[in-house]
Amino acid sequence: MMNSSLLTTGCRLGPSCISLLNRVAARTAATATSAASAPVTSESRANEQPQGTKDTEKKVKSARVSNSFVLNLYRGNFHPNELFPYPNVLNEEQKENVKVFIDPIWKFFEEKNDSVKNDINEKISEETMNGLKEQGAFGIQVPVEYGGLGLNNTQAARLYEVVTSHDLAVSICLGAHQSIGFKGILLFGTEAQKQKYLPKLAGGEYTAAFALTEPSTGSDAASIKTKAELSADGKYYVLNGSKIWISNGGFAEVFTVFAQVPSVDDKTGQVQNKMTAFIVERKFGGLTSGPPEKKMGIKASNTTEVFFEDCKVPVENVLGGVGNGFKVAMNILNNGRFGMVVGLSGTMKMAIRKAIDFAKNRRQFGRTIDTYGNIQEKLVRMETRQYITETLGFLLAQNMDRGSTEYQCEAAIGKIFASESAWFVLDEAIQIHGGMGFMRATGLERVVRDLRIFRIFEGANDILRLFVGFTGLQYVGTHLRELQNAVKSFNFNAIVGEGSKRLRRNIGMSSGPNINEFIHPSLHPCGLLLSKSIDRFGSTIEQILIKHGKSIRDEQFIVHRIGEMTIDLFTMAASLSRCTQSFKLQSPTAVHESNLVRIWCEEAHDRINSTIDTIQNPAFTARTKLMTEIAREMVDKESTVPVHPLGF
Repeated sequence: MMNSSLLTTGCRLGPSCISLLNRVAARTAATATSAASAPVTSESRANEQPQGTKDTEKKVKSARVSNSFVLNLYRGNFHPNELFPYPNVLNEEQKENVKVFIDPIWKFFEEKNDSVKNDINEKISEETMNGLKEQGAFGIQVPVEYGGLGLNNTQAARLYEVVTSHDLAVSICLGAHQSIGFKGILLFGTEAQKQKYLPKLAGGEYTAAFALTEPSTGSDAASIKTKAELSADGKYYVLNGSKIWISNGGFAEVFTVFAQVPSVDDKTGQVQNKMTAFIVERKFGGLTSGPPEKKMGIKASNTTEVFFEDCKVPVENVLGGVGNGFKVAMNILNNGRFGMVVGLSGTMKMAIRKAIDFAKNRRQFGRTIDTYGNIQEKLVRMETRQYITETLGFLLAQNMDRGSTEYQCEAAIGKIFASESAWFVLDEAIQIHGGMGFMRATGLERVVRDLRIFRIFEGANDILRLFVGFTGLQYVGTHLRELQNAVKSFNFNAIVGEGSKRLRRNIGMSSGPNINEFIHPSLHPCGLLLSKSIDRFGSTIEQILIKHGKSIRDEQFIVHRIGEMTIDLFTMAASLSRCTQSFKLQSPTAVHESNLVRIWCEEAHDRINSTIDTIQNPAFTARTKLMTEIAREMVDKESTVPVHPLGF
């Protein structure tokens, strides 16, 4: 129906074209927004009422333009600003400043830290903790004026890469301390709060923790139950509740704690809870910790439950303002994710080195196993995933240093890809080692146990995939709402743009955005694949919104796969950008990188096309209904359903 209307009237802008665009926008604009997790902005609400053509055109542009590469993919657009060229933010002096710390920290972990002993004792040794404090590792990004090293995100990323390649449990301790524990003070703290806390935190005199998760909340952070009520004299908040799975929870002196503050709404007179962040010190009293949790991995990392019983927190310790807790929490988590991505890149590199060393020395059937295709494919796929993870991590860190603020989807994708790639790489490294990989002496079994948590904490990957998908769908929905306003006010330019865009797609003239002008000539075949993939992805997103409307909220089978395609598109683009930079800088590894990128882009393109074909196939819809039915039967029985083959 849409195809025929646009073919016959798109160029002339006849009534049926305007009617069609109006129907498309009206049916999908509000529904995609309501499906997403983030609220509609006040600006977009204001734009719902049609105004003059000039005002509408201005608001259409302001509502639909985003600097996020990922969000623009959902409209079938290629937005290169934050991706091409691959950023290079460090000057020579900054590179030298971080190089000063790399060798000493590497040497420290090689000679002083005993990760096996830490794992067995389920505790990081005092020697390791004190040594890290002496190295300045507890204040990597704290400004120099507050006693820290003052490194930017990119410099810090290089150090995180070294730490995590040696000991994941230690990296968790350091990350819980500074990537999330006191990161809120850096991002939202008042000058008084920074002066009071940062010097002691940077020097390691105080250790920090991040206290958000509760027994009944998990990924639903906004539903926390911990309460903070203002005292009668208005001088402090009384904190009551509990948090679970808090890294550093057993010994931290300073906590970033999230609680609900009951407040009376001025308009309705009703009491409403406002999620709020607080800086809480153990010495305030009323704060106690449970025993260390027994865990599958990262055993040396201290993880406990934390309890608050009439804990009095001074009003000046509110962080970021009353009612801004969710904003504070999400900014902290997004801001710190680059550290996990680059860190896991270092872990993968360590495992790859071990696998190569074993493969080139292990002889089977008369030759070393590195000469067999099966092992060669494993090694290549391991390196490809490490390369892309490293690419994403340093892309994110450098864009943050360049002042990017809209990177929540890119950060989420980095976390998903890094944690799943690291799991894949370690599993393959163990497989290459055969039986030796299962032995403690090889040094891989501890790492694979430690890795499993990374797909869960700081945002479970399943939830983050949905977050990416719903955020992108909301962005398209907002654009289509503004398009509806443009049609109502007969904004000629907006209508022509949308009409011609759809016309080109529907008659097969659209080849997607021109990506090849941004990449090295040797990568042009991959650029063409990415261009076609972006164009088809954008068209598919719009069709899905038109088909499902508000019910897209309940279509997790589809949204999950949309998230998967987004990851493939972003990783394709990021790897093309980095590889192009390598050619530009005449790197000796540029050709090797281009071969990795070619394999990844060709296979990602195939996956995207296959996924689009699948979710548009009625057979897929039928299977999802079957899965829903089967899952309900399993839940009702609280077990597997089929009768045992022996009948008893």
